[in-house]
Amino acid sequence: MHSVKEKVSNAAAAGKEKVDIMQAKAEEKAEKAVARTKEEKVIAEERRKAKEAEAKMKLHETKAENAADKLKHSHHIYGHHDPLVGGQEHHAPVGTAANPTTGVSTPTYPLGRHPPGHHKYI
Repeated sequence: MHSVKEKVSNAAAAGKEKVDIMQAKAEEKAEKAVARTKEEKVIAEERRKAKEAEAKMKLHETKAENAADKLKHSHHIYGHHDPLVGGQEHHAPVGTAANPTTGVSTPTYPLGRHPPGHHKYI
């Protein structure tokens, strides 16, 4: 779902870039029409190039933000949640029991051996 959102956002950003570039070209034409010297025409062209570069920079920034947003939301593991602060977890790992005095999980099977269920197919 996030990749669809990223693609749509990127397409919108590309459309905005095209509009900005076309606007810069129209402004350049208007400036060249009223320009009296060759230097004024060169300045109008340089302004257009700067505005086009700014539009492309905005497009790439937006694409990077969209990719970062997608990446941030895509690394979820099913059933995984962030642990609670203060050691108040509600579930202990399989094969362990929480010590009521310390709140620390301790193994219920002998240390140095395999946990229960290791030989699943025997």
